[in-house]
Amino acid sequence: MNRTVPLVLAVALFMEHMDSTVISTSLPAIADDIGTSPITLKLALTAYYVALAIFIPVSGWAADRFGAKRVFRAAILVFVAGSVACAASGSLTEFVGARFIQGMGGAMMTPVARLVLVRSTPRSALVSAMAWLSIPALIGPLVGPPVGGFITTYFSWHWIFIINVPIGLIGVAVAGRVLPDMPPVPVGRIDRIGFVLAAIASAGIVFGLSVVSLPALPPAVGFATLLAGAAAAFAYVRHARRAASPILDLRLLANPVPRIAIASGSLFRIGLGAVPFLLPLLFQLGFGLTPFASGLLTFTSAIGSIALKFFASTALRLMGFRTVLIATSLSGAALMAANAFFTPTTAHWIIITVLVAAGFSRSLYFTANNALVFAEIDDRQASQATAIAAVAQQVSIALGVAVAGIFLEAHHLLTGEETGLSAFFTAFLGVAALTACAVFPILGLAPEAGRAVSGHGAGKPPPGEGPHSGE
Repeated sequence: MNRTVPLVLAVALFMEHMDSTVISTSLPAIADDIGTSPITLKLALTAYYVALAIFIPVSGWAADRFGAKRVFRAAILVFVAGSVACAASGSLTEFVGARFIQGMGGAMMTPVARLVLVRSTPRSALVSAMAWLSIPALIGPLVGPPVGGFITTYFSWHWIFIINVPIGLIGVAVAGRVLPDMPPVPVGRIDRIGFVLAAIASAGIVFGLSVVSLPALPPAVGFATLLAGAAAAFAYVRHARRAASPILDLRLLANPVPRIAIASGSLFRIGLGAVPFLLPLLFQLGFGLTPFASGLLTFTSAIGSIALKFFASTALRLMGFRTVLIATSLSGAALMAANAFFTPTTAHWIIITVLVAAGFSRSLYFTANNALVFAEIDDRQASQATAIAAVAQQVSIALGVAVAGIFLEAHHLLTGEETGLSAFFTAFLGVAALTACAVFPILGLAPEAGRAVSGHGAGKPPPGEGPHSGE
């Protein structure tokens, strides 16, 4: 495997994933500077996720129509332009608009980067390549809070966005030299009706869940938007069945392997969305730690994520996709539940051990799951697989944050207590239970699924293909 390709793609994704979380730590400083409240400024977070939801469905079509490499480099430039606009913002409207522009770039960067990787990597090396690519998605949300706290405290919040400029420009230049040329492939006209319906569906669901969990707007707005998104999703499914070339071709899900991978990954990502939301609140509200100290503690799970890249290929070769995903989905949920038992008197080395193990398990799960999506499809279907998987990912992460917030709010309404250790105990156990449900789709996965990618049992003939199978 040429490691240069996934590393170049990973640097761009790291910039995106870190930037999307680093802002959370700096919200009070930004809000004070532009004359608004931190709660209201959370609309900027929502604007970013809405932009992702709107433009991710079109990413596969754009990559095929204009060339994946060209679209990836253009997406970095759009993200950098949004970063400059964020740093120059002087009002809430300007900042929300700038975050939306960033989201437009981010919507293309992640799925198109995965498409470039799949099309430029032999299937036998896909697991190793996915391991390198998945690390930014896992480390970025952990690095973001301490980095954001440090920059905001000792410099200025503007630098959070300005540092993206040199990184992005270097990324565009290096990607132009390193990434293989990927000419456009023949595609029909864009499915305009499908694009509108998919945009309303995904944006409505993501926006609605964000409003419910981040009370910058009345909850009624969130629920109304959720209903509109759900109605558009139903209309899109009916449209996709009739359209010759739908923008998200749901016929791909007739293949059980990507269908199972996307379904399981969506359930597991509920935890991915909830934990970065809950842990800092637990350490700050429950333990009384400073934001910077809290960020340093949560960052330790990145150690497990990094260590994974040395183990993922071996694990899949020895055990196969099915066994690895069953083990990591259950262990990941169990380690998530362990957070419920943390108290201010819990030794930090115990917390760090649990978080490192959780990072390792979570990273192994996503490396295997992301590779499984593409394990038994051809390159022509890869663009559709990236778009569908990315939409499911954004919705499930937003759902994770919303579910975590709902658990905390429900505990307050039922007990009358302020948010404390007992509320986090309930929230972590509830989220862990939902995350554990990721194992159920995997139970339907054939043991030999993805053998060409994992290398598991490569010397054995598939069932029914022995030397006498045709006699």
